[in-house]
Amino acid sequence: MRAHTRPLTAVHPGDLDLNDIARGDGYLFVRDGVGVAGRGVAARVRLADVAATLAAIEHVDEVGDVYPIALGVVPFEADLPCELVIPRVLVGKAADGRQWVTTIDDDAVNSTSVDLAVPPRPKPRAQTFTVAPLTDIDRYLAAVVTARDAVRDGRLTKAVIAREVTVTSPEFIDVHAVLLRLKATFGSSYRYSVDGFIGASPELLVSVEGNTVQSRPLAGTTPRTGDPETDERAAAELLASEKNQIEHRVVIDMIHDTLLPWCSYLDWEPEPSVLSVANVQHLATTLEGHLSDPRPNVLELVRALSPTPALGGFPKADALALIAEAEGFVRGNYGGAVGWVNAVGDGTWAVAIRCAELSPDRRSARLVAGGGIVADSEPLSELAETQAKLQAMLSAIIRP
Repeated sequence: MRAHTRPLTAVHPGDLDLNDIARGDGYLFVRDGVGVAGRGVAARVRLADVAATLAAIEHVDEVGDVYPIALGVVPFEADLPCELVIPRVLVGKAADGRQWVTTIDDDAVNSTSVDLAVPPRPKPRAQTFTVAPLTDIDRYLAAVVTARDAVRDGRLTKAVIAREVTVTSPEFIDVHAVLLRLKATFGSSYRYSVDGFIGASPELLVSVEGNTVQSRPLAGTTPRTGDPETDERAAAELLASEKNQIEHRVVIDMIHDTLLPWCSYLDWEPEPSVLSVANVQHLATTLEGHLSDPRPNVLELVRALSPTPALGGFPKADALALIAEAEGFVRGNYGGAVGWVNAVGDGTWAVAIRCAELSPDRRSARLVAGGGIVADSEPLSELAETQAKLQAMLSAIIRP
């Protein structure tokens, strides 16, 4: 493969919204306007072969320090097949203001034009939806009790129990419209669209830029009501909650211990802060370090970290075994990692939550949400937490 990267202005006179590049059938990973969007498929590459494939691409770079990119999803279950996509056309926007287009094809170095014409944005329309549980509620509550008892018995420190719901419609679900709604409500989350898997995750699993590595795990959740005083009181209670602090600390310790062998130093905030998104509030802690040479490809760190205790549990193997037995379904992409990697091993990966997996005909979607279970967990409270988390994607899909 050969690639050609040019400034965006060389092929398009104005600014482009990455959501309008991805639309309903492309690829997207963006936060606060920074990210990538792709159209078409130059190649689908097994995860183990991605680094070598990207490095082998012959590349003409007219922008500077821009490299070919692959993006996709690493599933929650390690034994599921995994491929990343190298888009045929990719538009990128960097935090420093640079904007570019990379084309990949046999004639990329000789191509002189790229069609980035944007169709009209979707208009609001009336649509009928049906929302129903896929996971029986009694089974979910029983799974929470099973996990809680395992923690109380000392077999686990934490386990995350999730449940599924489905949204169906007689008409197709307009992915482009959903992405624009997510942008309006969750612009500071990592918004993504990969082969019908869409969402808006507030949680950074890991990013690598040069020798700098970052992670911002979330664990511990409370709903938002929209009333400032009520939400402020809930945030204070979240910070003071021993149950939520324990749940959060397990995640921080695991990520710290996993990243540390790759780092010459690794620092983290001494106390968690509260991260608020449209529908919920989370405990959050930022970790940042300097990678030692030879530095790892970001995919190595993704494989080492995912799934974190924020989506699996601790000890990892025991928690994953309990989840597989108690939940009663295969998570697939939910709870894994979604993001991108470039030819020099830099990249950004979010935890694949607040998501929906659409059917091939785009007339139904599977949504999953879960919560961390510790010794003090109460099943009905955990159910309420999943309801709050599901609202992110439910509202984006259902509201006109």
